[in-house]
Amino acid sequence: MLEIDLLEKLVRAGLTLALAESCTGGRIGDRITDVPGSSERFMGGVIAYSNDSKVKLLGVSPDTLKAHGAVSAECAEEMAAGAAKAFSADIGLSVTGIAGPGGATPQKPVGLVFVGLCWKRDRRSFRFVFTGDREQVKAQAVERALHLVLDYLP
Repeated sequence: MLEIDLLEKLVRAGLTLALAESCTGGRIGDRITDVPGSSERFMGGVIAYSNDSKVKLLGVSPDTLKAHGAVSAECAEEMAAGAAKAFSADIGLSVTGIAGPGGATPQKPVGLVFVGLCWKRDRRSFRFVFTGDREQVKAQAVERALHLVLDYLP
């Protein structure tokens, strides 16, 4: 399972992880905390579903939200950095997107998801467009986020 591999790799690297989840609603944290001993490397997470919570809890800039929206690379990167800072973790991982069935625009379709990673001064984001219903989009986002952070670790 990805979450077991992730935690083992965090242990080997001596690193900690924090989460900021929006469209996945805490599913990544749930997967990680299903693993016994996860508290050694998983510092915590925030489900920041509203823009207000992204600003207040994660330090996302209101200017970022105004210019790019909550479903954007910029927001994902700021969310990841905010999670790392809030929990004093080495790595921040974030997910923000449109799970559907509503909320889409021609520029931002249902299934659009950004995953953000922050480690030290390095901030990255990854853009995906998943297919399927709300449940399927969320499940694919969780899997992809876990894969990305696992692949990102040294």
